[in-house]
Amino acid sequence: MDLSILWFVLVALLWTGYLVLEGFDFGVGMLLSLFPRGDREQRATERRVLINTIGPVWDGNEVWLITAGGATFAAFPEWYATLFSGFYIPLALILFALIVRVVAFEYRGKIASTAWARRFDVVLTASSWVPSVLWGVAFANLVRGVLLDEHHQYIGGFWALLNPFALLGGLTTLVLFLLHGSLFLALKTDGELRHRARRFAGWFGLAAIVVAGGWAVWAQVAFSVGWTWAAVAVAALGLVGVVLTNARGREGLAFILSAVTLVAAVVLIFGSMYPDVMPGLHGGPSLSIHAASSTHYTLTVMTWVAVFLTPVVIVYQSWTYWVFRRRLTTSDMPAPAGLAWKKVKDALGGHETPAVDPSELA
Repeated sequence: MDLSILWFVLVALLWTGYLVLEGFDFGVGMLLSLFPRGDREQRATERRVLINTIGPVWDGNEVWLITAGGATFAAFPEWYATLFSGFYIPLALILFALIVRVVAFEYRGKIASTAWARRFDVVLTASSWVPSVLWGVAFANLVRGVLLDEHHQYIGGFWALLNPFALLGGLTTLVLFLLHGSLFLALKTDGELRHRARRFAGWFGLAAIVVAGGWAVWAQVAFSVGWTWAAVAVAALGLVGVVLTNARGREGLAFILSAVTLVAAVVLIFGSMYPDVMPGLHGGPSLSIHAASSTHYTLTVMTWVAVFLTPVVIVYQSWTYWVFRRRLTTSDMPAPAGLAWKKVKDALGGHETPAVDPSELA
């Protein structure tokens, strides 16, 4: 067995897991600024619902990114070195966004203040938008090809990465993640929130057909091989299926079809790159799978580790999703801490220190 090709496929599978799982919680994070309705208290409560839908799973989803990065470093050190040095600025921006995103999740509830929570909601929203765009830009450049010298060093510069094809790729991942996140909200909420999430999914589904469809056809015609037309066709059918099934209220099937679309997108990306890990632009020097890979011994050890540990990760994450499968509504959320304390103060005549025994208030 050619272990270099096997690990190229496994790295693609790890990125598939990451984009499918992290894709919907990026989408939910971006929707924090678009989704809530009503007065300030109602919007604050709805934002809490959105955060609680992904609260038990968002950090587990990021394990797939860490694993994909680690697998790339161990299996293809030359690819890792060329990629992270050449794409340093966009990848550094993604890393910074992911760091502040973690801080926003952990710190928004540390102080009983709606203003404090709102500030971190803004941070959480922004740190979801940035990687949603930049991941598409990075992958689109890998499909298009990059400028390398004979030593496999990237020589294109930062601004060369912001070409029209790559920017459309960034818009594609943005729309796909918004669609995926809307469908996840439709699955995880009930009542008016569920219906509103389905409306959002309908809008983003139509936008994805136009934007993602245009990018996929461009990629296939200009940069891909013949057989990847199958991936384009599957993605197109998936998006049409998402719109139709979502309109009929079958958000579960729509979510599955949205995931299938993301899987097809990864197949198109990695299929377009093969047999290289970093294709050269306009037929220039490229970095092939075998030139970038580690030794046979290293790949053998990694294969056995993957055989034993990957099922454990999959079982654990599946169990997590099963335990937290219940739908949420605004009635499940207690009043935000700041507003709850204001109500207590009002009940006490404006005094911050209770003038009566707390048990009498109950």
